[in-house]
Amino acid sequence: MTQFKERVFSGVQPTGNLHLGNYLGAIKRFAALQDTRDCIYCVVDLHAITASLQDPHELRNQIREVTAAFIATGIDPKRHIVFNQSQVSQHAELAWIFNCVARIGWLNRMTQFKEKAGKDRENASVGLFAYPALMAADILIYRATHVPVGEDQKQHLELTRDIAQKFNNDWSASIAENGFGEAFFPLPEPLIQGAATRVMSLRDGSKKMSKSDPSDYSRINLTDDADAIAQKIRKARTDAEPLPDEEKGFAGRPEAENLVSIYAALTESTPIDILREFGGSQFSSFKGALVDVAVTKLAPIAGEMRRLMADPGHIDSVLSDGAARARIIAAETLAGVKDVLGLVR
Repeated sequence: MTQFKERVFSGVQPTGNLHLGNYLGAIKRFAALQDTRDCIYCVVDLHAITASLQDPHELRNQIREVTAAFIATGIDPKRHIVFNQSQVSQHAELAWIFNCVARIGWLNRMTQFKEKAGKDRENASVGLFAYPALMAADILIYRATHVPVGEDQKQHLELTRDIAQKFNNDWSASIAENGFGEAFFPLPEPLIQGAATRVMSLRDGSKKMSKSDPSDYSRINLTDDADAIAQKIRKARTDAEPLPDEEKGFAGRPEAENLVSIYAALTESTPIDILREFGGSQFSSFKGALVDVAVTKLAPIAGEMRRLMADPGHIDSVLSDGAARARIIAAETLAGVKDVLGLVR
């Protein structure tokens, strides 16, 4: 069996208003992974243009904001690679090859396309339909073996594995002939860790926390200062009952479950631990404790992000350096793919 170097690929879209859900569901985990694994952190800006027109000035700012969030949460761009996708052209080139590997039936089953395109699918961009092939290219251009994913991204990772497997099978003879062993691409594994991988709205516990919600009180933005964090938590929707003593008491109480899950994720504990401490308490006292934890954890990140964003030249130099290092790996992979396919290079 072909042995692949263990490598993690992580990507975040620069779609603006990074919030607590982005932090707990993805970015916080990225920082933890860098201590034990070889990591590549990517701002996937080509994905940001698939669904709607982007204001060029806003998009540029949002790319820098995600980069600032990476660094502010503890990611070291000198130890690992931090870059934006569009600076490494091999992503797009491999995505075209994967468009020729993937089957239309596979893409038709992707639930996120159906959700984002809505009823007007005929008017959706080809990019929105085919972006899972680009996502597969993002991962496999570095032959990454592991990808941190939330529940809503598991289907895309399965498609990545299907594409990698089909490529390996279809060109197995050429892969062996070119000295790559039994397989050219690994089948990347998901990394799903910890509590609160899905953070819900502070105004409606049945909906995911989202930047598109018209109410700013539905989310805690990573750039919120201590006062804003405290105010949003205190105004978060709850119910009249005290906190339950055990998890089954969350039935029919999504807002209570969401706040407890957020507390657990911020303190790296479990909802059961939190209920042992606060079960039977009124929300007023629990929210006070949650404010203390959230401000302690998040306010320093917001402050560091503001400091970094005040120096866009520094952020751009981080991205440029990371892209140069990423291109070395990506170019090697793409050269191998061309040899396997029989393309002259």
